[in-house]
Amino acid sequence: MVPGCGRLGAGLAEVENGEVVVGGVLRISRPNARFQQWQALLRNQNKRQRAGEFLVQGVRPITLALEYGWPVRALIYDAERSLSRWAAGVLERAGGEQVAMAPELLRELSGKDEEVPELVAVVALPDDDLARIPMGPSFLGMVFDRPTGPGNIGSMVRSLDAFGGAGLIVTGHAADPYDPKSVRASTGSLLALPVVRTRSHQEVLAWAAGVRADGLPLTVVGTDEHGTDDISALDLTGPTLLVIGNETTGLSAGWRQGCDVMARIPITGAASSLNAANAATVVLYEAARQRAAAK
Repeated sequence: MVPGCGRLGAGLAEVENGEVVVGGVLRISRPNARFQQWQALLRNQNKRQRAGEFLVQGVRPITLALEYGWPVRALIYDAERSLSRWAAGVLERAGGEQVAMAPELLRELSGKDEEVPELVAVVALPDDDLARIPMGPSFLGMVFDRPTGPGNIGSMVRSLDAFGGAGLIVTGHAADPYDPKSVRASTGSLLALPVVRTRSHQEVLAWAAGVRADGLPLTVVGTDEHGTDDISALDLTGPTLLVIGNETTGLSAGWRQGCDVMARIPITGAASSLNAANAATVVLYEAARQRAAAK
């Protein structure tokens, strides 16, 4: 049995709010205020922001959260089954509150109707500070301007991680990078790569100007189907910030004016454009290809 999940000892009874502590482990058997607080993290960006936390599940994402030092506030597991060696190790290493939960409730926290996850981690949100993104001569970063689909954010983070990117900046009124759809789409890369939200393009352009003032020749490359240069014709081997626009309207006027160059991805067929996450993958691959060839 998992810790604190056997029958309650003599004299112990569940309190009215559906919680009881057994052997130092909080046990939740029915929906209560704590459960509803965590459940709200699945679907409400404002509540995630106010609570300063989000949900993570899956072996790779939780393992990466520990590897990269994310503060784990709680680990929630199935009260009715034994833990795997991996899950037991996570409980030992992670710190934070340990919660044994009824499986039907844990399934709800997974956000899916599939089998009950072994662990769900409640993880603290990081600061939205551009200083979290590491800079250097080989810098390769990306901006996603006003994205509406959280899944596209997660997919973009995954591609950035795969092709050596340093971090993602999400600008303007946008979907939440810590939405469960984004976390799942990133397959854990969201825990390995800094993602920073800013209110507008102006903050990012001011940051880029500061980077240049410090001596790093950063080039800001926008993408658009009517760009002046094919992406393969540009030199992407130096410090580069790539900018991808909103899925429907593309880049804002402010970004178009702020970019040093506008690039296009040559396509054929009836398609007028690529999905934003797919376009990001193409330009990241081209940057990675050029950099590998230059070595």
